[in-house]
This record gives sequence, C-alpha cells and structure tokens, in this order.
Amino acid sequence: MPAEFAAAVLLLIFVAVAAPGLIAPGDPLAVSPTEGFLAPSLVHPFGTDESGRDILTRIVHGARSSAGIGIAATAIGVGLGVVIGFVSGLGPRAVDAALTRVVEVLYSLPTLVMALLFVAVIGPGPTSSILAIGLATAPGYARVVRARVRQVVRSDYVAYARHEGVSAPAAFGRHVLPNTLWPLIAMITLGIGQAIVWVSALSFLGLGAEPPSPEWGSMLNAGRVYLSTAWWMTLFPGLAIIVTAICLTVLGRRISKGSA
Repeated sequence: MPAEFAAAVLLLIFVAVAAPGLIAPGDPLAVSPTEGFLAPSLVHPFGTDESGRDILTRIVHGARSSAGIGIAATAIGVGLGVVIGFVSGLGPRAVDAALTRVVEVLYSLPTLVMALLFVAVIGPGPTSSILAIGLATAPGYARVVRARVRQVVRSDYVAYARHEGVSAPAAFGRHVLPNTLWPLIAMITLGIGQAIVWVSALSFLGLGAEPPSPEWGSMLNAGRVYLSTAWWMTLFPGLAIIVTAICLTVLGRRISKGSA
C-alpha cells in the first residue's frame, strides 16, 4: 500500500474522530425497528443492524471511541516507557538492574494477556481499557528508550560536548533528549495501530465499551451472533479495524525508513 494512500485514509479517520458529523450526520444510536437487518444498499451503504441503526454512521462515529482510546492508551504507554527508560538508562547501576529485570519480565508476557490481567484487577470499561493497554505496552517503550539513551550518552558528540565544558543538564537537553525521542515517532505510529486492535479485542470480549456504543470491537461482538444471516454487521467494523491498523503500520514504516 502506498504511503500517500495510507496518509489519506488516516486523514479521513482523523476527520471522523474530530468531527464525525461531517461524514455521517446521522445519529449512531437512533433505532428504527422496521429497518432492521437491511443489506447494504444505496440508502444504507453498509446495511443496518438488528435495531435498524445505520452501520456506516456507527462506524464513522465509533472512530472516536476506537481510535481515541487507542491514542490515549499509547500516550500512557509512551509516557511511562519514557520515564522508566530514562531513569534506567541514566540512573545508578542498581536502579538500572532492578528496573531492567522488572521490564524484561513484563515484556515477556503477551500484551493482550497483560491487558486482560489489568482489566481483571481494575474492572471492565473504556477507562479500564485505556489504562490496561497503556500499562501493558509501557515495557516495550521502556526497553527501546533505555537502549537508545545508553547509545546516545556513549556517542562521540555527547562526549565532545562534555569535553568542551557543556554541563550535564545542557547536554541532556541539547543532545540526549532529542536524539532519544525522535526515533520513537515511528514506533508510536505503529503502537497506535496495535493499541486500536487490542482495544477492539477487549471490547469484543465484553471488557471494553458496552452496547449500544458504536465502538468497533463492540460492534463486532454484536454482529457475530448474526454472522450467517447479516454478515455486513461483522464485515465492515472488522474492515475498519484492519484498514486503520494497516495504514498506521505503512505510515510508521515509512517514517522509520525516513529517520534511519
């Protein structure tokens, strides 16, 4: 998939998140029992669900829940990962050793399994999904930040700056911080796509957003019951998740190549 096409799709999704009414002005929760289970048509391009709600409208308005929760969860994961990575990479050996062991143990567990454990502790719901996925993804970002910090600190340009009399705080702000955080941009882009998939997975399992929320994973969960008779209820929310994740992956890889 060309990166330009991926960027165009992501721009459309951003509009759906910021102002869904511009794309689908209808009410995603409006019920019309007489129009239930209508197949895709010119009037309802993605068909309707069991309550007669327009699926296209629900998918557009659901972008705010799915993508918004994914972005929020990634922000939490990145924030925690950056703090842990810098403390581990710049701190004393004892602190580095302790944090590294904890991070490695947590990183060895599958992210979705960790998220399920956190949800089991703090309870289901959208807020719990954000916290669970954020906490579950933090070890991966922490490992990357720690490795990058140690690499930058040992670089020749940092050593030269210190030799020229630049103070440690100034060298940190001028060299270590920007050269550590810039490579994270590509990883964050990829991480948002993964977080959206995990958010949808939690909702599909009934641990995230609850019906009649138009969140994509919740729509998948509702549509699976009618998979043989109303396939469009599952197909289109699933495509929304897949296309969003693929576009973010394509864009993240392009950014990664550009910064390499």
